[in-house]
Amino acid sequence: MRFGMLNDVTRCTGCRSCQVACKQWNDRKAEETKNLGSYENPFNLSGNTWKRVKFVEKEEGDYAKWSFFSYQCNHCGDAGCMAVCPANAIKRSRNGAVYIDEKICTGCKYCLQACPFHIPHTDEEKKVSSKCTFCVDRISNGLPPACAKACPTGAIVFGSRDYVLAVARERASILAERGEKKFTMYGENILGGLGVIYLLPDSPEVYGLPEKPKNPPAVNFVNVFSNSFVSLIVALLITIGAYASFKKEDKDAR
Repeated sequence: MRFGMLNDVTRCTGCRSCQVACKQWNDRKAEETKNLGSYENPFNLSGNTWKRVKFVEKEEGDYAKWSFFSYQCNHCGDAGCMAVCPANAIKRSRNGAVYIDEKICTGCKYCLQACPFHIPHTDEEKKVSSKCTFCVDRISNGLPPACAKACPTGAIVFGSRDYVLAVARERASILAERGEKKFTMYGENILGGLGVIYLLPDSPEVYGLPEKPKNPPAVNFVNVFSNSFVSLIVALLITIGAYASFKKEDKDAR
């Protein structure tokens, strides 16, 4: 069963419990940051920050309105990072978590270039790529990810992907009944279906999400090459088998 997560921006209060829980459970180091004119902290993901709450400020008449956008790796169904990894260090669990095996990673940074969401970063101390693991150690043992466990408002929902999509649709219908028109349910069908679904009160671009994300051409090339290579090997084995069978029949006939 593939798991999924809902990040409901309409219910997020920006408390950053998820951000702290991620740091604590995964033993990620704190980072020294600077005040750049926002309560947002830190300003980007990194090798030590896998989960981040983004503060989005918009003007509405004479007032400013904040939305809080919690995000991390999206655990794509068609994960470009996994396709381009030459060491096969990026793996997918049976529950759909896309994670990096740091013992195998060579630090080549191909995954950094392949991700359309710019999620993987380099752990400068270990010299390997690093990102959210979907708490694969927790979900493999029947526990929700640390961020979902810590969320006090129900903005983060975890469960089977089908369940998460059902919750997202139900909440979207409630927004529609209230007369909301700009909301977006993001991630259901893009890149093989994201493992993380977002319910956004505005368009994806407002939150820094590409409207129609695509894997770079290099990923498609790798996929085609891999499929062709496998087909070639299968064809070669069939040919060898047929030749061996023919030789045996020829020998028996003599």
